[in-house]
Amino acid sequence: MKNDALLERIRVYWNEHIHDLEIARHPIGSREFFGELADYRFEKLDYLPRVVDFSAYKGKRILEVGCGVGIDLIRFAKHGAIVTGIDLAEVSIQLAKQYFAHEQVDGELLVMNGEALQFDDNTFDMVYAHGVLQYTADASQMIKEIHRVVKPGGEAIVMVYNRYSWLNLMSQLFGIALEHEDAPVLKKYSIKEFRVLLAPFARVRIIPERFPVKTRLHHGVKALLYNQIFVQCFNAVPKSITRPFGWHLMALATK
Repeated sequence: MKNDALLERIRVYWNEHIHDLEIARHPIGSREFFGELADYRFEKLDYLPRVVDFSAYKGKRILEVGCGVGIDLIRFAKHGAIVTGIDLAEVSIQLAKQYFAHEQVDGELLVMNGEALQFDDNTFDMVYAHGVLQYTADASQMIKEIHRVVKPGGEAIVMVYNRYSWLNLMSQLFGIALEHEDAPVLKKYSIKEFRVLLAPFARVRIIPERFPVKTRLHHGVKALLYNQIFVQCFNAVPKSITRPFGWHLMALATK
């Protein structure tokens, strides 16, 4: 099948491209390595703790689809959530297991396709999928599966990239490379398209987020101008004006 071949390409790609690996200076798999990735993630995505209350799910069953090395999932676990993380990439799950072991936190971590979840209907109180739908073969199918495994009245927290964002515009105008733009699939959505994708859910709130912060991944003159001029100027503009152009579209959905 066409999607099977594409999913295999996606699996191979993400086994070879650990997210934000370039900023790590410590040995892969060490406690310090995971600390570096976590620090950088929450520096870059400073909005996450404001939008996602990691402490609100004590005793609740949470599934993360596309958990990567487990940086977000481990936050839920440390606050008492009962967590399960899945990823198509075996390397990510191996690393996530090491991270959980370093932190002495419990969690079920499985290699699994998010478009064909191996869980019963109505299993989880919340499903979290941050930055996954844009890279999968069939985003609509993944949403159907997420909706299926969420309990009635349960939540899904999902993020995709905003086509009409400041970062996408800069990429097109100035040739600034996007992270993982060489992935087998990279799709961006308008707010309207994202809402249509989330149609199976009864209620959906979409919040544009992820505004410019200084980069550590890029270097040279472009990076200097970006860090010293663009970031400060952009963030001086009132959020009431720039809000619709956030790079990340965060959806808070209820079944």
